Amino acid sequence: MAVMEKINRREFLRIATWMIGGAISLIMGIPAIAYIIGNSLTKEETQNWRALGSPQKLDLGTPTLFKINIDHTAGWISEEQEHSIYVLTDNGRDFIAMANICTHLGCRVRWVAEKEQFYCPCHVGIFDKQGNVVAGPPPRPLDRYEIKLEEDQLFIGQLYQVKS
Repeated sequence: MAVMEKINRREFLRIATWMIGGAISLIMGIPAIAYIIGNSLTKEETQNWRALGSPQKLDLGTPTLFKINIDHTAGWISEEQEHSIYVLTDNGRDFIAMANICTHLGCRVRWVAEKEQFYCPCHVGIFDKQGNVVAGPPPRPLDRYEIKLEEDQLFIGQLYQVKS
């Protein structure tokens, strides 16, 4: 038969303190670790196509402005942002989708129909209707979105930079 050792009060308090500290560490530590590494373990979809609108809204040879809300996640912060996208087609079959953000300092560009150019008001950046730099300080053409037409609906994909 095993003999139980008597422990004194000091030894009992030391063991109890370590057990309570360990329990608190587990209770606080596991959620904290999950919070810190949780987003890095989630898999993101590589291609996320978003419905933009009908190609019937487009005028041939003139960039048409579409607005779309896109969810952005940065770390643990997720927010919905409105994006403006210009879509151009000359024949109704081939499309170019351009961001309305100037490649110089990120100002919003606007289409000036009388001059058939995009104009950036911040530093007088000027782009042609395909988004190529005509004048001013922008270092490259307007960024573009992948675009496809399915079942009479335009979809945009990833944003990418156009090399000048």
